[in-house]
Amino acid sequence: MTAGARTIGSVVGKALVGIFFVCYPVLVWLGLSNRSPRYLAGMLLCVVLPVAAFRMARSRRAGLRGLAWAPLVTVMGLLLSATLDAAGFMLVVPVAINAIFLVVFVTSLRSGAMPMVERFARLQRSDLSSEQKVWCRLWTVIWSWFFVANGTTALVLAVAAPLAWWAAYNGLIAYMLMACLFACEWTVRRRRFSRG
Repeated sequence: MTAGARTIGSVVGKALVGIFFVCYPVLVWLGLSNRSPRYLAGMLLCVVLPVAAFRMARSRRAGLRGLAWAPLVTVMGLLLSATLDAAGFMLVVPVAINAIFLVVFVTSLRSGAMPMVERFARLQRSDLSSEQKVWCRLWTVIWSWFFVANGTTALVLAVAAPLAWWAAYNGLIAYMLMACLFACEWTVRRRRFSRG
């Protein structure tokens, strides 16, 4: 296989992973409206198992490997739902994913570690100034608080709200909030550091 074909395969694979996780809440909502949790979980497992295998195989960068656990948590939630014929395990998958991201981001803030936002920044630019490193640490803290708020909201909706509300938040609103936070950080960073 040529390097170009591998690159295309990697891009397509990442796009499929992203599409699945964006669509997951909507698929759960639609599926639970018409099918049993066991049936739906089995169908979703057919999709997510290859996604999880692909994601783990592609998690070669040691600094970003912790983020590859999200598909595995989804597999575990679906397996429990299928085994116990219980929808709740599917509904807490977004909570568990936020918890994983929170742990990865918070542990990157410990002394001597590289903050997660700095790891992403270094994928684009290897030399960062002291001011840029401080900026990356601050935004790692901000993202950590976002994951606390987002995971808490997902948990409350999973436990005490109609399924449609859970799907709307986890399948649309949460991604819009993430996009706004990312765009805000990116825009301000470009203005502050474009000359440095």
